[in-house]
Parts: sequence; C-alpha cells; structure tokens
Amino acid sequence: MSHGNKQQWILAKRPQDVPDPSEVVFQEVAIPATAAGMVLVKNHYISLDPAIRLWMSDIPNYLPPIPIGDPIRATVVGEVIESGSDDLSAGDLVFGLGGWETHSTAPAEFWTKIPSDSEFPLHYYGNMLGAVGLTPYFAIVDVGQAKAGQTMLMSAAAGAVGSIGGQIAKLMGLKVVGIAGTDEKCQWVVDELGFDDCINYRTTGDMEAAIREKCPEGVDFYFDNVGGEILDAALLNMNKDSTLLFCGTISTYNATEPVPGPYNYWQILAKTITVKGYLISDHFHRVVEGQEAMSQWLKEDKIKFREHINEGIENCLDTYNLLFTGGNDGKLMLKL
Repeated sequence: MSHGNKQQWILAKRPQDVPDPSEVVFQEVAIPATAAGMVLVKNHYISLDPAIRLWMSDIPNYLPPIPIGDPIRATVVGEVIESGSDDLSAGDLVFGLGGWETHSTAPAEFWTKIPSDSEFPLHYYGNMLGAVGLTPYFAIVDVGQAKAGQTMLMSAAAGAVGSIGGQIAKLMGLKVVGIAGTDEKCQWVVDELGFDDCINYRTTGDMEAAIREKCPEGVDFYFDNVGGEILDAALLNMNKDSTLLFCGTISTYNATEPVPGPYNYWQILAKTITVKGYLISDHFHRVVEGQEAMSQWLKEDKIKFREHINEGIENCLDTYNLLFTGGNDGKLMLKL
C-alpha cells in the first residue's frame, strides 16, 4: 500500500560547526512500505534538543552516530498510520524516536503509546511528559539523590531541562541557584519559577566569585548541562561529599578543536565529589512512574514552563540552530 511521499532533513556530511543546509539537506522521498515489527507514524511535533548535535558527529556516544544519508534523529509525537506490530494500531497517538521528517518508520519498541484518556495537549509528550520533563525528574529524584536543605546549582537554568529541574528541586525543599545567559532569563527563573537566585554568566566577570556569593554555604549538587568554563567555576565551589550530575555539555557541542579541561578536575579528589554521568534512556522502563509524578505537579500548577514552537518542516534546521544562539525562549519544538 503506497503512502505517497514524505519530506525530511538528512545528514549529507558531518557538520563542522553550527549545522548548515549543505550538511543537513532537505529532500522529498517515497514513504517505504511498513515491514513486520515496524510502525509508520505521521509526525505532529518534533522535539529539538541539544543532544541531536552530538548524534550528527562521529564521536562515540550513547547512541550510534546518525549514518550519512539518514534522516536527522529526534524525539517525535504523532499518530500511527500503519502498524506491523500487535502492540500498536492505526489511530494510536505515540511518542518516540523518529526523525526530522513528516513521517517516520521505526521499530514498534521505539514508540510509547499516549493514553487515550490523557487530559494534556499532544505536544506535552514532546516536552513535560516526554524525555524533557523526565530527564530532570529521574536525575534529581533518583540518580542524584537530592535532599531537602541542600544547595543546588543549575546550569542552563532557563533551558528546557534546567527550568523544570530547578522547580522539581524547589518542590523537594532544596535551595536552587540558576545560571542563564540574559537578565530576562534570570528574572524569569527567579520571579516565575521560584528559583532562589540566578547568575547571568555573560555579564559576570568572575563566575567562581559569583557562585560563591550566591551559594555562601557551598554547592551540594551541581546539575551540569553545559560543561566548559562554568563547570570549572562550579568545581571550585563544591562542598565535601557533594554530587556533580553530568547531563550535557552544550558549550562544546560545536567545538572544532579539542576541548581542554576541566582544569579544576582535581577538586573531585579534594572535595571527594561524586560525579555521575546520566542518561534518561536508562530510565525508559520507568516512564509511567515519572509521568505520574509530573502529571500530578502539572495538574496542581506546581510546575511552569515555556514552549517555543515554530511551524513547518522546511523551517526545522533554522529553528534547531536557535539552541546555539540562545534565540529560543523555552522548550524548542517544531509543529508539522
């Protein structure tokens, strides 16, 4: 049965810096037949996340690099058009690992069915009730073992993961200090989201001193989304037996030269810091548990968030690159 054509963005060559249209190319191709065990999904929303930039490169990672010629990989939310699996049927709404394309064909196990009685809008499953909300949930509650009374330093505090993570930590009784790149973002996380304080890293001359001023009792839990110089400044403010949860390193994703550091790595020994590398994919078997907790907080209006949703598959690359200029205002998604 023919399903016509689909539009997609494919990886033509490994990007050198911020991806451009010669490296990530827009094309139209026929939708393949749906084989046994595969599911064809019409995508409604594409989640645009920093980690995609790493998958475009050939650096060893937790997922294999995107093969040259393949669509750019991404979390998507959509509707099943055709299923070669007993687990999903045409008409089911799902979220899972698809691509920058109007339709995705992927193994049934890549997809999670959205409850038919869900009271939340579909795009929440590309955000709060998908990997974006569940990433900070399991990081803080489970892996990081956060405890009331601790001081948490949250990098990329106005980003999708950081903004939600800081609020979860506040709900758990922690003091939370954010780091963001504009005064407006800092004001938002403090005034709207309830962070205790926030540092504008672009206007602060001395990050180490700024963190010390905002966290006079030291940092018990550093949630690292950025790496680089901010990590070095944070390391010099960590308490004895503190936790460094390593979730991302967006400051270096487009680096063309080897990235040195962290220069202050020895602080891990000096302060006996526990460093934990963290992947949401290790917790996918607990999606329902995380969604229940997040749903409850959403219903009680205890977690606020911003979404930045652009439209049109042809605008996918330009929209994605907003992540690297700070031009996005909240969780970045594309609506199809």
